[in-house]
Amino acid sequence: MSRYFSDASFKFLRGLARHNEREWFQAHKAEYDEQVRAPFQRLLTDLQPVLAGVSEHYRSEPKTVGGSLFRIQRDTRFANDKTPYKTWQGARLFHERGRQVEAPSFYLHLQPGNCFIAAGLWHPEPDSLRRIRHFILDNPGSWKAAAHDPKFRRRFDLDEDEMLVRMPRGFPDDFEFAHDLRRKNFVALRAIDDEVMTGPRLLKTLQTDLSGLAPFTDYLCAALDLEF
Repeated sequence: MSRYFSDASFKFLRGLARHNEREWFQAHKAEYDEQVRAPFQRLLTDLQPVLAGVSEHYRSEPKTVGGSLFRIQRDTRFANDKTPYKTWQGARLFHERGRQVEAPSFYLHLQPGNCFIAAGLWHPEPDSLRRIRHFILDNPGSWKAAAHDPKFRRRFDLDEDEMLVRMPRGFPDDFEFAHDLRRKNFVALRAIDDEVMTGPRLLKTLQTDLSGLAPFTDYLCAALDLEF
């Protein structure tokens, strides 16, 4: 069993949170490469056969540019917060068609005290949101199995951060899953302890999580006419 991240990974990210400036980052860039980016890329490589066992249509791409790993640099052009760097490292395990159409993805987040794995669609486009809502309305039994199965909900939470106050227009108020139709995000997630992220069983834990998130992701793919 392999270890990927370490206390040094979190030490770098905590330092970046305290000194979020280009001069500090450039002075510590070797630490970022060695303690955060390189182990994340190694993890993404080791996740490839794991992900293939979950779905042949998803990719874990370890390359530095254009792969699964998000840039540590923030896009500040239209943001009020002008700090230049994210204080976490994230990676997206993406659908093979994800660059052509909007598609659900798996996501892994590394941040001291806030590590997690997630799957789904965050801030989907209006057309995708409409299609998912109609699919749930037309297929409530499958949605119950995918998103509300007791075993699934014991391990994963559904994102509740952004909800419509009222039902979207044209949908019945008395629908069994009316609460879900008010969602702006369709995301399932589970927190991961820092000790697990730095421990030897991380890959095995992520294998269990990806398998557990598969039915939820499969449902969203079906709603958008995507293969899973």
